[in-house]
Amino acid sequence: MQLYRHSAFTILELVIVIVILGILTKLSMSRMDRDFKQEAADNILSAIRYTQHLALLDNKHMSTNSKWEQRWWKIMFNTCSDDTLFYRIGSDNNMNSRGTFTLKESAIDPANGKPMYMTNAGNCDVSNISPNILVGRKYGVHLTENTCGRDTTAHIGFDHLGRPHQGYGASTQPSHRSYIENSCGFTFTLSDGDSFTIQIQPETGYAQIVNQPNQ
Repeated sequence: MQLYRHSAFTILELVIVIVILGILTKLSMSRMDRDFKQEAADNILSAIRYTQHLALLDNKHMSTNSKWEQRWWKIMFNTCSDDTLFYRIGSDNNMNSRGTFTLKESAIDPANGKPMYMTNAGNCDVSNISPNILVGRKYGVHLTENTCGRDTTAHIGFDHLGRPHQGYGASTQPSHRSYIENSCGFTFTLSDGDSFTIQIQPETGYAQIVNQPNQ
């Protein structure tokens, strides 16, 4: 009769494998946490840059109307009735909403072809909008500081040269008093207390994540 020898793991080998798997699991969980924060920061940064991109492509100057500054492309941060943070991007093209805008005036998300629009009048359970704007639901973030504001609304707009402006929603005569002369930013905090800040530079309107210069 021919005998076959079967190899098997020793107890020591099994213990080593379990320890290695535990270390890899811990490292992967930490990496997921870092990526989660980074994904939220990248989403919002891209939205701000997209707003400026739209402003550069679409000159809103209208010499026949004294309220034309209200037409500048802008990104606005707000919350739904359930306190979910979202942003919306658009232009008050008809100049009848004091700097805000309607669904028809909102930008279209190039990633999915859906409007980048939400109203804070209800909850965020709307199927016909871009899910990318619901940063509170996707990443658990809240807007905790706004140093760009000259009023209580968390928003920033860009003129046809890409320069940042704030607080021009009630403008009835072009004056460029809304021009942001110093760098400012928005700080967002995650549910675990970690946070990140997106800073916008004056004149150029260049936006970047603080402490990430090579973006």
